[in-house]
Amino acid sequence: MRKINLTGWILIGLVLGVLVGWLVGTPILPWTNPLAELFLRLLKMIIIPLIFTSIITGVTGVGDSTSFGRMGIKTLLYYLTTSFLAILTGLVLVNLLQPGVGADFGFQEVPQLGEQSLQSLGDIFYRLIPTNPIAALANGDTLAVIFFALLLGFFITRLPQPQRTLLGDIFEAGFKVMMKMTQFVINLAPVGVFALLVRVVATTGFEAFGNLGLYALAVVSGLLIHAVITLPLALRLLAGISPWRFLQAMSTALLTAFSTSSSSATLPMTLECAEDRAGISNRTSSFVLPLGATVNMDGTALYECVAAIFIAQVYGIELSFLQQMVVVVTALLASIGAAGIPMAGLVMITIILRAVGLPLEGIGLILAVDRVLDMMRTTVNVWSDSVGTAIIARSEGEIFLK
Repeated sequence: MRKINLTGWILIGLVLGVLVGWLVGTPILPWTNPLAELFLRLLKMIIIPLIFTSIITGVTGVGDSTSFGRMGIKTLLYYLTTSFLAILTGLVLVNLLQPGVGADFGFQEVPQLGEQSLQSLGDIFYRLIPTNPIAALANGDTLAVIFFALLLGFFITRLPQPQRTLLGDIFEAGFKVMMKMTQFVINLAPVGVFALLVRVVATTGFEAFGNLGLYALAVVSGLLIHAVITLPLALRLLAGISPWRFLQAMSTALLTAFSTSSSSATLPMTLECAEDRAGISNRTSSFVLPLGATVNMDGTALYECVAAIFIAQVYGIELSFLQQMVVVVTALLASIGAAGIPMAGLVMITIILRAVGLPLEGIGLILAVDRVLDMMRTTVNVWSDSVGTAIIARSEGEIFLK
């Protein structure tokens, strides 16, 4: 049993949850519902501190580089642009396919968006700036927390030594602690998957899974469009490089990303492929790729957008244009703080749901297909990091892959 990895245990939990929910039915819910709720509460517990420390660590890490100036601006501009394009791709697909419309998953809670609804586009930006950062942290105001963390990280990099190093080390230590806590929660995912799947199957039967196919199709289609069309087009137009040749050079890293579902775990392989097989300099790759593994999550951002709107559709809530813009902005900012570990998107999706006032119960359903989608979106994350490295390297005058 010790030889079974986390993926295997999640699959076991999924299968057992379906079987127990089908064979036993609602009488088992008093026993499994507390497990489901505890798992969801653990996810809620780590959201704010994980995002806060992750973003600050990422920003201060950029500031520590001697090449921060010109290369840093170009890198961040690329990451924000490609993540935004990925989110828009997912937004269009989920609105066209509408995988959650008419679906009945047996959710009892119908949320009232109320104060989460926006009156104007300017409200999105007003919500970004907290009047009291401590209150924003305590109240879980994720938009305000993300903005404050970005700002705090930036100004830490402007401090003189040794204050800069001291604060950087403190937040880095805090981030490492949160990563360990996040991994602990993710290790409990098999139990959470079991309990949540029991709830779904016991209350709705197997018809609940019909619309998951359409939901998965929306996510996979968006990832393929971004990976096969958007990023290769950017590589050809901005770097003048053959996407096929560059794909061959990065193939080992991409396969590693698919199997591990972790952009951070794949980073050594990504660096090796970029430098030794593609010919990109260490100066560029050692700056762009580690940053990308922290803040560039195109696939994750696309998935979060599709999942949030899918869950809203399941609840029968038609999100207005402004509310969908909240999803877009929050997905973009949340992708910056997504940890490069397996199932990090599962943690980050809670941010999107809370931003528009949707309950976290919807996570229980998308868990059924999340593992396969996690492998695919991680591959897209690493592919985007790699393409960005090539584009930045060419813009710096480097010549490679002749």
